[in-house]
Amino acid sequence: MLVLLPLLSVVDAILDLLRYFLFAYIILGWLEAFEIINRYNKLVYGIHNFLFRILEPILSRIRRFLPDLGGIDLSPIVLILGVMFLRGLIVQIAIRYAG
Repeated sequence: MLVLLPLLSVVDAILDLLRYFLFAYIILGWLEAFEIINRYNKLVYGIHNFLFRILEPILSRIRRFLPDLGGIDLSPIVLILGVMFLRGLIVQIAIRYAG
Protein backbone atom coordinates (compact mmCIF):
# COMPACT_ATOMS: atom_id res chain seq x y z
CA MET A 1 0.00 0.00 0.00
CA LEU A 2 2.99 2.28 0.44
CA VAL A 3 3.57 2.46 -3.32
CA LEU A 4 -0.08 2.71 -4.33
CA LEU A 5 -0.75 6.36 -3.44
CA PRO A 6 2.30 7.81 -5.25
CA LEU A 7 1.51 5.60 -8.24
CA LEU A 8 -2.08 6.85 -8.29
CA SER A 9 -0.77 10.41 -8.05
CA VAL A 10 1.43 9.89 -11.12
CA VAL A 11 -1.42 8.32 -13.09
CA ASP A 12 -3.68 11.22 -12.10
CA ALA A 13 -1.07 13.74 -13.27
CA ILE A 14 -0.72 11.92 -16.61
CA LEU A 15 -4.50 11.94 -17.09
CA ASP A 16 -4.60 15.64 -16.24
CA LEU A 17 -1.85 16.33 -18.78
CA LEU A 18 -3.75 14.29 -21.38
CA ARG A 19 -6.82 16.43 -20.74
CA TYR A 20 -4.83 19.65 -21.27
CA PHE A 21 -3.33 18.25 -24.48
CA LEU A 22 -6.81 17.35 -25.70
CA PHE A 23 -8.17 20.85 -25.03
CA ALA A 24 -5.18 22.36 -26.85
CA TYR A 25 -5.72 19.98 -29.78
CA ILE A 26 -9.41 20.90 -30.04
CA ILE A 27 -8.77 24.66 -29.84
CA LEU A 28 -5.90 24.44 -32.33
CA GLY A 29 -8.17 22.55 -34.73
CA TRP A 30 -10.83 25.25 -34.46
CA LEU A 31 -8.30 28.02 -34.98
CA GLU A 32 -6.98 26.25 -38.07
CA ALA A 33 -10.48 25.54 -39.42
CA PHE A 34 -11.55 29.18 -39.12
CA GLU A 35 -8.19 30.30 -40.59
CA ILE A 36 -7.30 32.38 -37.54
CA ILE A 37 -3.86 30.82 -37.49
CA ASN A 38 -1.81 29.59 -40.42
CA ARG A 39 -1.42 25.82 -40.32
CA TYR A 40 1.72 26.08 -42.49
CA ASN A 41 3.57 28.11 -39.87
CA LYS A 42 6.45 26.02 -38.49
CA LEU A 43 5.49 26.57 -34.85
CA VAL A 44 1.80 25.81 -35.43
CA TYR A 45 2.69 22.77 -37.51
CA GLY A 46 5.08 21.52 -34.83
CA ILE A 47 2.51 21.88 -32.05
CA HIS A 48 -0.22 20.29 -34.16
CA ASN A 49 2.06 17.41 -35.14
CA PHE A 50 3.07 16.80 -31.50
CA LEU A 51 -0.53 16.78 -30.29
CA PHE A 52 -1.65 14.65 -33.25
CA ARG A 53 0.96 11.99 -32.52
CA ILE A 54 -0.07 11.80 -28.86
CA LEU A 55 -3.84 11.92 -29.20
CA GLU A 56 -4.72 10.40 -32.57
CA PRO A 57 -3.97 6.77 -31.58
CA ILE A 58 -6.43 7.13 -28.69
CA LEU A 59 -9.04 9.07 -30.66
CA SER A 60 -8.95 6.69 -33.63
CA ARG A 61 -9.72 3.73 -31.35
CA ILE A 62 -12.67 5.62 -29.89
CA ARG A 63 -13.94 6.55 -33.38
CA ARG A 64 -14.25 2.86 -34.28
CA PHE A 65 -17.07 2.46 -31.76
CA LEU A 66 -18.94 5.70 -32.50
CA PRO A 67 -21.55 6.06 -35.24
CA ASP A 68 -20.70 8.12 -38.31
CA LEU A 69 -22.28 11.54 -37.84
CA GLY A 70 -20.84 13.16 -40.95
CA GLY A 71 -18.54 16.02 -40.05
CA ILE A 72 -19.13 15.82 -36.30
CA ASP A 73 -16.38 14.11 -34.32
CA LEU A 74 -17.52 13.06 -30.87
CA SER A 75 -14.36 11.15 -29.96
CA PRO A 76 -12.78 14.08 -28.03
CA ILE A 77 -15.91 14.35 -25.88
CA VAL A 78 -15.85 10.62 -25.18
CA LEU A 79 -12.16 10.85 -24.27
CA ILE A 80 -12.77 13.77 -21.91
CA LEU A 81 -15.58 11.84 -20.21
CA GLY A 82 -13.33 8.77 -19.96
CA VAL A 83 -10.53 10.80 -18.39
CA MET A 84 -12.98 12.35 -15.92
CA PHE A 85 -14.27 8.88 -15.02
CA LEU A 86 -10.76 7.51 -14.49
CA ARG A 87 -9.73 10.49 -12.37
CA GLY A 88 -12.82 10.02 -10.19
CA LEU A 89 -12.00 6.34 -9.84
CA ILE A 90 -8.44 7.19 -8.81
CA VAL A 91 -9.72 9.62 -6.16
CA GLN A 92 -12.05 6.95 -4.74
CA ILE A 93 -9.24 4.39 -4.61
CA ALA A 94 -6.93 6.92 -2.95
CA ILE A 95 -9.57 7.78 -0.33
CA ARG A 96 -10.18 4.11 0.41
CA TYR A 97 -6.50 3.27 0.91
CA ALA A 98 -5.41 6.52 2.56
CA GLY A 99 -7.94 6.41 5.35
